[in-house]
Amino acid sequence: MAPIQTSSDRHFSDETQIWHHLKSAIAASSGFQRWLLERDTQFQKLSLEQQVQRYLRETLENLAY
Repeated sequence: MAPIQTSSDRHFSDETQIWHHLKSAIAASSGFQRWLLERDTQFQKLSLEQQVQRYLRETLENLAY
């Protein structure tokens, strides 16, 4: 018997897919690539998820000034 998908399940799935595409677009951007090159090699060993989250955090902190 196939599991029943609720609207909250579909919403979560949609959000996950949106985040995946957004993360990929950010990682491909020249700003992210330049930012990543400025980091040490140990930082570059983090997962793409962690790198993008830190990039976004730092970008937003800089914009707050």
